[in-house]
Amino acid sequence: MMTSKNDYSAKSWVWRWFFNNKMVSVLLIILLITINILLLRKISFVFTPLLGFASTIAFPVITAGVIFYILNPLVRFLEKKGLKRLYSIWIALVVATLVIVLFFSYLIPLLKGQILDFVRTWPNYYNAFVEQINRLVDSDWLKALQPQLAQMNDKFSSDIASRLNSLLNMTVNSIGNIVGAVTEAIVGLITMPIILFYLLKDQDRILPSVVKVFPTKSRESISKVLREMHEQISRYISGQLTVAFCVAVMFIIGYMIIGLNYGTVIGIFAGVMNIIPYLGSFVGMIPAIVIALVTSPMMLVKVLVVFMIEQTLEGRIISPLVLGNNLSIHPVTILFILLAAGKMFGFLGLLLGIPGYAVAKVVVTEIFEWYKQYSGAYHPEGETADEGENA
Repeated sequence: MMTSKNDYSAKSWVWRWFFNNKMVSVLLIILLITINILLLRKISFVFTPLLGFASTIAFPVITAGVIFYILNPLVRFLEKKGLKRLYSIWIALVVATLVIVLFFSYLIPLLKGQILDFVRTWPNYYNAFVEQINRLVDSDWLKALQPQLAQMNDKFSSDIASRLNSLLNMTVNSIGNIVGAVTEAIVGLITMPIILFYLLKDQDRILPSVVKVFPTKSRESISKVLREMHEQISRYISGQLTVAFCVAVMFIIGYMIIGLNYGTVIGIFAGVMNIIPYLGSFVGMIPAIVIALVTSPMMLVKVLVVFMIEQTLEGRIISPLVLGNNLSIHPVTILFILLAAGKMFGFLGLLLGIPGYAVAKVVVTEIFEWYKQYSGAYHPEGETADEGENA
């Protein structure tokens, strides 16, 4: 049976404007994702036991995974020097244990007095800071804005008070939950070293074991995705921890030079917060600014100078040298990810949002590449649909 020219033209028109349309393809994908999300929300009760199990194993698995990415370069280095893997693992674990013991044995006692003094005097610094703000609000040049500023101040104070009260009530009314959380933490601390040991020991077997689950024709692409995910997480964790350490050292040295009270504690806090990209540096600066503002205007200027020097060194030298452009994520995208992850999952979301996005990006990119090849809806630049069909 011969196909008429009109039938072919109609088929060609439908193919070009519907099936071979990028916008339609994207809308169909979004529609399917939305339908899946709605269906999953309707049957979310089915996943409650799984979520409980996942939350129980999340702490030891995530902690072991982070430490694995920290110690794995040392294990690989020792293996290249001719040591067997088992010996390399034990040496890496002993080194990590010695570092932790030295930290708690020497550094904590040195910081103990400063930390306790800081915790004890922080309310005084905070009250003095609030008085400074009130004086600023009462000044003549802000008189026109006094009603709005006073309202904002009252709202801020009431929010802080209500949050503290709710926290106290939650603590009093959930003793059982606290006991359960402590039990989970103890179990996690016991199981975490075991998980870590087997991650280091069997890391070369994990990927092939996972890939075997998938169909034979998909194994190569799945293996590629898993390897890229592993590399992305490894680069991010090792790089971010290195940058955070350098930031802590820079802040400690800077605060010691300008003579800021509790400079060592605040510098360490700033380094820890710097694990969170972009937002961490500014959060780490809050205690320093409060103490400097209460101390003297000149100290505030010195703190800001230290902050600008640190940001310049970190942005121009340390981050490009250590991190480079490994994740290829735009800064605005990172900020949106942090805001969304922080809103949904709190502090844990801020820590895991970026590596989670990097992993998801690898998966989505591979799926999209597969879709482009499978659908035939995308053609190389400069090549039309007819040329692609005739090729």
